[in-house]
Amino acid sequence: MWLIMMDRRLLSNFNWLLFITILAVAAIGVVVIYSANHGRPEPFFRNLYIKQVYWILYGLVAMLIALVIDYRELSRYAYVIYVITALALVYVLINGVVASGAKRWIHIGSVSVQVSEFAKIALILALAKFFESGKMQGQYHLRDLWMPTLLTGIIGMLIVVQPDLGTAIMIFLIFLVFVTAIEIDSKFLTRLFAIGILLAPLLWFALKDYQKQRVMTLFNPELDPLGAGYHSIQSKIAIGSGGFWGKGLFMGTQSRLNFLPEKHTDFIFSVFAEETGFIGVVILLSLYLFIILKGLNIAFRAADRFGLFLALGIISSISFYILFNIGMTVGLFPITGLPLPLLSYGGSSLITNFFALGLLLNIEMRRTIH
Repeated sequence: MWLIMMDRRLLSNFNWLLFITILAVAAIGVVVIYSANHGRPEPFFRNLYIKQVYWILYGLVAMLIALVIDYRELSRYAYVIYVITALALVYVLINGVVASGAKRWIHIGSVSVQVSEFAKIALILALAKFFESGKMQGQYHLRDLWMPTLLTGIIGMLIVVQPDLGTAIMIFLIFLVFVTAIEIDSKFLTRLFAIGILLAPLLWFALKDYQKQRVMTLFNPELDPLGAGYHSIQSKIAIGSGGFWGKGLFMGTQSRLNFLPEKHTDFIFSVFAEETGFIGVVILLSLYLFIILKGLNIAFRAADRFGLFLALGIISSISFYILFNIGMTVGLFPITGLPLPLLSYGGSSLITNFFALGLLLNIEMRRTIH
């Protein structure tokens, strides 16, 4: 039915290969979630893969919505969407649900929603709107960036105080991508980098004790092998034990014996690497690389500046999440609790990514249609 709602010219521009690749990664996620929790006595964990299938279906509905609307119409409502999302983040701080020491979720009926996941899209829309109607590349100076800096700062601070430092870092990196894309004055970039280096030590005093411990154990997990370093050690054992071909589905000892924590969310890559080995990792990374490269191609071939910045923001967000999640599992980055896009269990993350990738497909479909 949804095909009837779309112009035939748009359908002729639909990138089926990218769509199938997205579905393939999501399908791999379902299999890994099933394998990771296979044989567990708790019904909740045994049925997670079924819930993930439902989340994928909801994600496809979100993608359909993103495909049917003209992405250029979102430019008109970008700031409204931003304000609504910022107010939702304030509501989370007041009436949010506390879990694992963080207040990041709100209940809508029987469903828990992580608003910070949707905040990324709202910020990307707002930044794309600002730079769409701004100056040409290379003409920006420091005084021109107070507005996007404020937009990023408000969302970032509302997320930091939840606390959710990982997502806040992603927000900041997305902002840097936009600043880099506009080819701002090189002297300003040098000053910005220098200021960042000087202020970085101050961030240490803003971290909570458990976050400081994670940073300390990043360089030497054996300092606290049964505490802050436990996750990193077990993750690296799982990945390394996979070898070239892997141990096979349902055969990963780190996950089956519950040595690996959060194996269906933060550390799902570790489960995948242990069970499918080097060859499986290469295949998965190749799928991700195709999505990233195609996303960049869509961005630089977009029909307008709003489409360019929107696509660039979306694909940079997904790229950073992939980089930091996998980097976390192999011990390159501290444990931050960031999900692996399309693979990790979680409704908010999955629906947000499907919607964002739907916008990406939308931008390509309308590239030659004005």
